Amino acid sequence: MGPSTTLAAMHREHYRSLVKLASLLIDDRSTCEEIVQDAFVAVFRSPARLRDESRLPAYLRSAVLNGARSQLRKRQVRSRLRSVDSPVSEVASAEAGALAAEDQRAVLEALRSLPDRQRDVLVLRFYLDLSESEIATTLGIGAGTVKTHTRRGLEALAQQLENRR
Repeated sequence: MGPSTTLAAMHREHYRSLVKLASLLIDDRSTCEEIVQDAFVAVFRSPARLRDESRLPAYLRSAVLNGARSQLRKRQVRSRLRSVDSPVSEVASAEAGALAAEDQRAVLEALRSLPDRQRDVLVLRFYLDLSESEIATTLGIGAGTVKTHTRRGLEALAQQLENRR
């Protein structure tokens, strides 16, 4: 199986989960798809990354996380330049579905407000259900650091969500 065949198989296997990973950090689906495509293009342009196929999923996850963080930084800069503060109006709904959607938005907002490492570790752990060692490989950090970021991230989320109530 050649490099382009391997990459095509990886694309079929991982594309959707990588877009979902990006969507936990970025709220625009087309931007998420672009970030994932950029990760695959980077692999295609550098065939040396295909030497160890077992590391390719970790590389792609890492590239997607880096792309999403870069996109978030760009948004922050644009937001500061505009200097526009538009308050979000929240309307309470009696329907359970609407409440659940609001709770989900609150969790995502709280998750997106965490420091990069904490957010990345929590997304990889609880959304992609990766093990500590897989997360460590993806992010290039130690397993102990993964545990620390998981604990701190969960504590920060709990505090932010408690303050919301």
